[in-house]
Amino acid sequence: MPPDPPDTPLFVRIPQAQARALDRLAFESRRPKQAVVSDMLGRYIEGRRPSLTARVAEPELGWHSFHATQSDVLTLEGVAELLEVPPELVAELAQAGELPGRRIGSQWRFARAAVLAWLARAPAPDSADG
Repeated sequence: MPPDPPDTPLFVRIPQAQARALDRLAFESRRPKQAVVSDMLGRYIEGRRPSLTARVAEPELGWHSFHATQSDVLTLEGVAELLEVPPELVAELAQAGELPGRRIGSQWRFARAAVLAWLARAPAPDSADG
């Protein structure tokens, strides 16, 4: 069997949601985007499975639909899951105006980007506390 041809550069423009999904998939699988795209194309075009050069302890990745799986709008419970805190704490922070969110009727809604920006701006804990 002849060796694989050398890599060929590829430049494409894809919708932002798909680019974010690709970034997330590459990050979560701890592989370069080149390897992720190459494996997906190989499965789609050639009907072959990706090479199993990954670490033994890692689970095999399944198909990806190229649709963002996360909503840009989060519920109170969604923010609690994202921040890994109890929903009651999220409600307190939102009610106090510390956490950016909007009340729609009796329910809270949060922009994922605003919550992540808020988290990045949060002051570091005092070194005396830790």
